[in-house]
Amino acid sequence: MAAGAGPAKAIKFRISNFEFENRGEPILQGLNLYIHRQASSLGRYLWETTVTSGVGWVPGLVGIVLRALFYRLILRMEGVAAIEAGVRLRFADHIRLGRNAYLDEGVYLHACPGGIEIGAGTYVMHHAELHVYNFRRLPHAGIRVGRDSLIGEFNCLRGQGGITIGDRVYFAPLVQVLAVNHVYDDPTRPFVEQGITAQGIVIEDDVWVGAGAIVLDGVRIGRGAVIAAGAVVAADVPAHTVAAGVPARVVREIDGVWRGTAEDLEVYK
Repeated sequence: MAAGAGPAKAIKFRISNFEFENRGEPILQGLNLYIHRQASSLGRYLWETTVTSGVGWVPGLVGIVLRALFYRLILRMEGVAAIEAGVRLRFADHIRLGRNAYLDEGVYLHACPGGIEIGAGTYVMHHAELHVYNFRRLPHAGIRVGRDSLIGEFNCLRGQGGITIGDRVYFAPLVQVLAVNHVYDDPTRPFVEQGITAQGIVIEDDVWVGAGAIVLDGVRIGRGAVIAAGAVVAADVPAHTVAAGVPARVVREIDGVWRGTAEDLEVYK
């Protein structure tokens, strides 16, 4: 610094949702943080951005065909998967799509180390967010969804502790599956300084989760269970039961007895 020069002027700048303050430090530090929250390396960031910018916006059937061809350059695709316009992909080299998987408009997949796997024939509907969010080297992070499942509109899945979802699992709109929790027991320290826990969530085959339900970390939902709309699941749910309420409790078993009658309910198959 030249003699008589004043202190370096603080410069604030915003990239995406991150705000950095530069007090004489290189702005490249902020750019480096941003890039390493988006891709595995600078080269991968440039490559993935080039491919998605080139064909990610193209609407309709033409766009689906182009993305089926070109997105296999940046992610793992078995057979052909259908990807609508406006799908946002981060850490694409950690994403695997099974044959005939479908990503609707506005879907956001952030697969930072741990990865996201979408099984064959599974649909991820519009504005669903699947975010591994592993910036702490968590050992079990990742999101695995089985075959012929449905991730509904505006679902949110956070996979720090690992989320495993079986085959033929259906999530209604606005479901949240959150495999992470904050530690907050020390009143003398902010909770953001106390760390997190990440036990993981398992949802077995043939589970139906109703609209607006929330599944919390450390839970296993057994095969064929039904979670009622609006339930908050904080403990394991046995197979072939119905759980409802806040917190969710088993309200009945699924025992093969039809609760409706032919006169008041029509069943469509």
